[in-house]
This record gives sequence, C-alpha cells and structure tokens, in this order.
Amino acid sequence: MRVALLTREYPPNVYGGAGVHVEYLARELARLVDLTVHCEGDPKTDDLAAPSPVAGPAPVVRRHQPWTGLDGANDALRTFSLDLSMAAAAVDPAGGLGADPGAGGLGGIDLVHSHTWYTNLAGHLAAMLAGVPHVMTSHSLEPHRPWKAEQLGGGYRLSSWAEKTAIEAASAVVAVSAGMRTDILDAYPGVDPAKVHVIRNGIDTDEYAADPGTDVLARHGVDPDRPSVVFVGRITRQKGVPVLLRAAAALDPRAQLVLCAGAPDTPELLAEVSELVDGLKARRDGVVWISGMLRKPEVIQLLSHATLFACPSVYEPLGIVNLEAMACGAAVVASRVGGIPEVVDDGVTGLLVTPDDPPALTAAMNTLLADPARAQAMGRAGRDRAVTEFGWPAVARQTAALYESLIG
Repeated sequence: MRVALLTREYPPNVYGGAGVHVEYLARELARLVDLTVHCEGDPKTDDLAAPSPVAGPAPVVRRHQPWTGLDGANDALRTFSLDLSMAAAAVDPAGGLGADPGAGGLGGIDLVHSHTWYTNLAGHLAAMLAGVPHVMTSHSLEPHRPWKAEQLGGGYRLSSWAEKTAIEAASAVVAVSAGMRTDILDAYPGVDPAKVHVIRNGIDTDEYAADPGTDVLARHGVDPDRPSVVFVGRITRQKGVPVLLRAAAALDPRAQLVLCAGAPDTPELLAEVSELVDGLKARRDGVVWISGMLRKPEVIQLLSHATLFACPSVYEPLGIVNLEAMACGAAVVASRVGGIPEVVDDGVTGLLVTPDDPPALTAAMNTLLADPARAQAMGRAGRDRAVTEFGWPAVARQTAALYESLIG
C-alpha cells in the first residue's frame, strides 16, 4: 500500500503536538506501508530524516517551501502554495512546485493522509487528482481557535475554509480523542459520524523516561533540591500561559516555576507574557523562563525532576505533552478540557481543574506541592498508565487498519 503522509512539521522542524504525533506515527507506519512524508522545509539545509532510535525502514521524505512570489503575503496564502506543491508531488513524484526534485518519491499513491489545516487542502486536492481516499487527522479545530485571527488576520477565514472543505469531503477523519470526536461532530454537523474514528495519540516510553542527571537543570539555573512546577509549550492562547502566570502569583514560595515557552503567536501575546513574567519575578524568586527551543533530552530531564507538570490549556484535543510528563514520572495538574481527562486520571495521575481559572489552578498546584509523597505517587501511576495504555506501534496498527478498510 502506497501512502502519502502530509504534514507541516517533521524532524528536524517540530514545534508542537501535531509534529510530535507525525514524527512517531511515520516511524511506525513505515514498517507497515510504503510511506512517503511530504512536509515543509528546505531540502538544501534540513536532514531528510531524523535518526530513529529504533531500527527499521524509514519513510521517504520530500520537503516543500512556499512560493517565493508570495513572500510577504498573508501566511494562509503562503500555506496554500505549499499545499499545491505537496498535492502535485504526492500524485506525481516528478512534480511539486517548490519541491526538491532530487529528494526521491514513490510513483503513484493508494491513499493520502493529511494532518492539520496546514496540509488538509493538499490532501483534499491530491485525493481528487489521484482518485484515492483522503484520511485527515484532526489535531485541533479552527472554529474552536478564534484567537488564531490575531496571528492570521483574514487568513483565519481561509484556514477555516480549508479545514471545512477537507473534513466534509474526507473519506475518513481521525480524532485523537473521544472528546475531539465530539467536538468534530459539533463543529461540523454535516460530517457523517460513521467516518470519524478515534485513534489516540501515543508516547515512546523508552525515550520518554526518567533522567536522573542534573546538567540541564544547572545550565538553566533550576535548583534540583527545590520543588518545581514545569510548563512546556508554545506561547499561544490555546496553551494558557497567561493563566499559569496569573495563578503563579500565589504559588507556594518554596517552589520554582520553570517555563519552557517560546514561538509566540503574535508580538502582542509575547509582550503580555513578558510583562506577566517580569511582574512575577519582581515579587518572588525561582522564576525561570527558557524561551529557546530545547532538545528532547533537555525537556526530558526537566520533566524528570518536576514536582508537577502544569498544563493550563484552554483548548486541547488530547495533549501529548501530558503523556510526555507522565512518562517521565511527573504528576500533572491540567485543565479539564478536551481530551485531557482521557489522559490524566483525576486524583490518580494528577489533578484536573476548570480551564481559564487561575485560583483553581493555584489551589491544585499548591495541594501537590504541600504533599510531595502524593505527587510522587501520582508520578509513578502516570508512568504506569503511559506504558500500559499508550504506545505508537498500536497507534500505527490502528491507522494502517483504517487505510485497509478504505482501499480494501
């Protein structure tokens, strides 16, 4: 079976949960199907594939860039040019405007699978061109992210149109959680419920495991002997960084707040977060803001030493980052929103709180900071849950089975 997997993010350019999902899914799918990954990137400077810690076949990777004639145009239009390049290359490996002609590719496809609105249009067009099924994985929904208008302006209407067009026409839609499936059917009542399938995100628990080292902590000024609350995520309205910073105003003074937060959606949001961080630092010590992108091993060490991981998201279809924290043995305090309750077992692996509610978040964090034995027990339970219930090989097998059902 020949499959074209379309994604904006792919190693070494991964900055969000959707990119993490595709990275590991592609690694496992390549064992099961004849896989070509089409992604955004510069073929002249990016590695064609990230080294895999697991031996086995690797997918062919083709990288595409937006058309230079659209430099300075709205980002949604530039994304659409990327979609046209991907669609052409997926159907005809010799085509693909802006693609790397020397990167290889497979002749013809049996199915195309797109991820996020950034490539949904490419999947829709490629499926029509080739006359093959289109599977789209919904990691989030544009109607549930109105703050994207801050970033895209009028392009938000274009991204919403692309998602709606693709999701309504797709042969199958993958929801990364049961909560996400409900959201899809609520947002798009014209979608046939029978074609929306739940295949949850996974976690590599061999890679994400406790690291006893402290060199990364020392490099970033984190005291290993002091309790810590760790956040990892982009500076976007969705992730609730301002909510966490407001909650931290009343955080147990013994605790450190470690923010691994970068890639702001807008200069205005960055300014808001910077002002909140500066105000917090003026009132208390132990505030560490790491704004650059950290490598996975660095994040793993920070999570391994966290008393708790904070996930204040106001919208989260599943939240891979919670799985990453659990796999590293950290208790989780997270918003009771979207698919998070399917990952975080309230009272067992962490505590769930009302979203966008700083006092509730403060209370939950301080509860675990005051009871480190309970936090440690939750961390152990979270690790066990991650190992036993979430695994990428199983996710890939479910995905490949869905493909087979469509091309039968």
